[in-house]
Amino acid sequence: MPFVDKTLHCLDCGKEFVFTAGEQEFYQKKGFTNEPLRCKDCRDARKRSREGTPGLTREMFDAVCAKCGAKTQVPFRPREDRPVYCQDCFREIRAQPRVG
Repeated sequence: MPFVDKTLHCLDCGKEFVFTAGEQEFYQKKGFTNEPLRCKDCRDARKRSREGTPGLTREMFDAVCAKCGAKTQVPFRPREDRPVYCQDCFREIRAQPRVG
């Protein structure tokens, strides 16, 4: 089924934006089932806000890596019921193929 451009309304700013046929094909290939809720400008603004403001330091929390035992810092408050990993162990775990 060929895709056709769709006009959607941005959840944040309310402006109309086009969800192009190419974007729809990309979403399908990636297995995404929901259409985008925000226009590109609002998506980019959300990304920037999550990255933090330049010049301000992000609050970091002390933790101990659940795999190697090294002391590390993470940008979120660790919870007792979830493991926390140092950067090296986290990258190693992420690189492993998933089973299932």
